[in-house]
Amino acid sequence: MAHADEQEIIDLEQEFWRTILEKDTEASVAMLPERSIVVGAQGAAVLTPDDYRRMAEQVERSWKLKSFRLDDVSVVFPREDVAVIAYTVTEEMDVDGQPLTLKAADATTWIRENSGWQACLHTESVLGDPFGRDRKVA
Repeated sequence: MAHADEQEIIDLEQEFWRTILEKDTEASVAMLPERSIVVGAQGAAVLTPDDYRRMAEQVERSWKLKSFRLDDVSVVFPREDVAVIAYTVTEEMDVDGQPLTLKAADATTWIRENSGWQACLHTESVLGDPFGRDRKVA
């Protein structure tokens, strides 16, 4: 069986971002398995579809994505049914009513099952000094 091409995975990742931009939570959930993992500045969590729905609802109160751009995209296929995409993302958003531009390094692991590709792991690392020296200390 041939690997899906890289563009298919890039398109899937773009589509997932679009679901966030358009606040289409059910379309996001449709791209997730029964249990997925998300890792970011707030830690690591295993999410069910209902957990994702609750998280999306909480985020909508304080955060709004206005645009995103993926750059420096790389895709590898460790197996024919597994794809890993990594990239830098620039996110334009409003956080607590204030404009913010965030640059991060992201990666998503996609697993192909009978129903198609699903995002089982997503990581996001805010770009900057690896020791956090560029961040304000409270």
